[in-house]
Amino acid sequence: MGILELGGGLVAGIVILLVLKFILSLPFWLIKNSIVGAVILWLFNLLGIFTLKITFIHCLIVGVFGVPGLIALIIWFHVL
Repeated sequence: MGILELGGGLVAGIVILLVLKFILSLPFWLIKNSIVGAVILWLFNLLGIFTLKITFIHCLIVGVFGVPGLIALIIWFHVL
């Protein structure tokens, strides 16, 4: 077995492990960002200037995009 064959197998194994790590961690990342988005929306609703429904999609938008996502939701529901 040559060094290139061993190195190729090692690289392929590392790539497979990284892909599996990404696939398995994605749901936890989405749940974590949704919880953060829900907390931000709840705090924003406490201010009372604008009120937004706290749904999973809204929480995910705010959790992933942050303040720009919150501003986009406000514009979408209260300006348009």
